[in-house]
Amino acid sequence: MTDPLTAEARRLRVEEQLSVAQIQARLGIGRDRAYTLLRGVPPPEWTRRPRARDAVRAEAERLRGEGRSVTEIAAQLGVAKSTAYQWVRHLPLNPDEATAERRRAHSKAMTDARWGAHRQARDAARAAEHERAAGVVGALDERDLLVLGAAIYWCEGSKSKPWRAQDRLEFVNSDPGLLALFLRFLAGCGIGREVPSYRLLIHESADVDATTRWWAERLRLPVERFGRPTLKRHNATTVRRNTGDDYHGCLVITVPRSRPLYWRVEGLIAGIGAAVEGVAGE
Repeated sequence: MTDPLTAEARRLRVEEQLSVAQIQARLGIGRDRAYTLLRGVPPPEWTRRPRARDAVRAEAERLRGEGRSVTEIAAQLGVAKSTAYQWVRHLPLNPDEATAERRRAHSKAMTDARWGAHRQARDAARAAEHERAAGVVGALDERDLLVLGAAIYWCEGSKSKPWRAQDRLEFVNSDPGLLALFLRFLAGCGIGREVPSYRLLIHESADVDATTRWWAERLRLPVERFGRPTLKRHNATTVRRNTGDDYHGCLVITVPRSRPLYWRVEGLIAGIGAAVEGVAGE
């Protein structure tokens, strides 16, 4: 028996001729989940190449006729705002904006009514699983912090190459939790927060000063230890999602004169590997 979510996804594909991205947005599901639900259902003709671009442009014009703004059209079709503007700039916005807004509100209300309970149940199950998993962790002792710190560094930190020896620890991440764990690892190795240098890796459109203060306050870091940020050039053709007040870029933590500590990390990783192989061999 087909579950309701699969049936709705297939209906949106067949009857409303929506793209995968549009179905994701309508049902609040991920890309992989959407493709699984739509397996075996052919895509709408307008999404096919090589005429897909023309069809998307026609869809943009149709949406404009319904009173959609350039921002809304770009978000729904998954294109840059500048592209959406070029497609519809010759079309005046529907003067009856109130009617267009009522249509959008009605469509959203229908979707929420049909899938609201499903989303609530999913969110409740997720929160319960988070709580159960967090309860497994408990308190972390010095050994736990050493093992965890070495493991996350080996995943996210700079490492030696045959052509370039690593003479210091450098850790880069955007997750405050992982960065806090790495700082705890350093503290366990006798390195306080005043020793490393810090640097932002962030898009040039962001407020660098405000973001520096945010990181310093969040992780209790000395502002005077922050160096010049590395700015990423803005690419107008790229549709970025990491914008707004929640975007803080990446923080780079560099520990000077830390070659012996890097060797210690190598040893910890070797010990972890040996322990895993020992368990596998039992």
